[in-house]
Amino acid sequence: MTQKNQDQKKNSFIRKLFSLKERNAKKVVKGSFDSSELHSDSSIQCLFSNRSSTLMPSHQTQPFRVFVATWNVGGKSPKSNLNLDDFLQVHNQSDIYILGFQEIVPLNAGNVLVVEDNEPAAKWLALINQSLNRSHSSSVRGSKSPLFTSLPFQKSSLKKACKNFRTESGRRLKTCNCSPVLERKYSNDCCLWSPPANLTQDGFSSEEDDDGLSNCIGSEISAPAQTKYSLITGKQMVGIFVTVWVRKELVQHVSHLRISYVGRGILGCLGNKGCISVSMSLHQTSFCFVCSHLASGEKEGDELRRNLDVIEILKNTQFPRICRSPHGRIPEKITEHDRVIWFGDLNYRIALSYSDTRRLLEQNNWDALFDKDQLKIEREAGRVFSGWKEGKIYFAPTYKYSYNSDIYAGESRETKNKRRTPAWCDRILWHGGGIQQLSYVRLESRFSDHRPVCATFLVDVDVVESGPKKGSSGFNMKVASEEHLLLTRK
Repeated sequence: MTQKNQDQKKNSFIRKLFSLKERNAKKVVKGSFDSSELHSDSSIQCLFSNRSSTLMPSHQTQPFRVFVATWNVGGKSPKSNLNLDDFLQVHNQSDIYILGFQEIVPLNAGNVLVVEDNEPAAKWLALINQSLNRSHSSSVRGSKSPLFTSLPFQKSSLKKACKNFRTESGRRLKTCNCSPVLERKYSNDCCLWSPPANLTQDGFSSEEDDDGLSNCIGSEISAPAQTKYSLITGKQMVGIFVTVWVRKELVQHVSHLRISYVGRGILGCLGNKGCISVSMSLHQTSFCFVCSHLASGEKEGDELRRNLDVIEILKNTQFPRICRSPHGRIPEKITEHDRVIWFGDLNYRIALSYSDTRRLLEQNNWDALFDKDQLKIEREAGRVFSGWKEGKIYFAPTYKYSYNSDIYAGESRETKNKRRTPAWCDRILWHGGGIQQLSYVRLESRFSDHRPVCATFLVDVDVVESGPKKGSSGFNMKVASEEHLLLTRK
């Protein structure tokens, strides 16, 4: 076929292509091509009918492994040689790590009423980064990689430390991560901005530039060049500290990051008790992580104060509006999220005397002991956490231990004045569908008077795939379609 004939056929095809499109738009039938072109015309009509379906997003659910841990560290600052590998279960790695600490600093008047001490938060971040991003394939369990060997903590800003632990030299997260295909299809709905204070003009979050921790002291250690996990956020309110890490390749799919603080301490509003809540989206699924430290006390009626803390946190937690999506309004309250995990020192006690509790403990009679657990009683009565779930507890009460010891406080003459009835103060609950708990355990660290509690979940995430080729434009698809149809005409 000569070049001239090919050009003529191509011009003829393009005229028919746009003629057919115009007829379809007006819903008028004016005739048809001759029978020799029937096959090609069917191909054209098929492409028109399939073009939108090719670009329409297809939803599929993918499971992600999520690790959650809570630890009341008793106001102690960690040393640089503290190994968190067992705490983070690094040899059974997860996709997302959500870690909550309570009493990260002593709850004294200086930290509560004046300026909180941020140095321990930076130290914990450095230790977490050290464990998550160490090369375990080539190292012996418990050993340190050369990058972190014998490096003491050095004073600097925690804001700088947070940037170091973010992937790609602290690349900022996009505040809105809506699919480009959806933005084109729902241009009036996808991103109706009501910009928060930490939103820059280029559509990125300045979250890491406004950590609320500008006076912190952190580590000068930079993240390894080949990091596996990236820090998403690290926030502190007096003694409460929460940090979220994700696999490096997932960072691009994290968006709508927002933080809310609710103080429930002194005067019912200060930050020695309360919660920090983190809201974010992974792909098209919204998550909320609530790290709390509720009212203490083991007197009868103290559980009602804890119930009130939970009620007020649910009522007063409000996330700023960022955008609206065709998949549903971005949630502003805790229980509006698709997947919610609440963890922390909830401080619920066991409604038994010390002697009765000790007797059941010695028998390892967890069922009889758990029947008297205040949180279980309050939940079953519908007074708190209605509709929430908690895994079966197969471990001993996590509070209160003597420091650097495996015995409960009060069992020796020296600690009798500090005696507390052992209790499951440290808990992890969840709300919403698509969450399967794989494990719920406590770990045996003697670091504080609490034992850390960890849970692993398999969480379903809604993933949108918007076509066979990411980023392909309508123009490119039209050219490809023309070339395909020309081949069928030869």
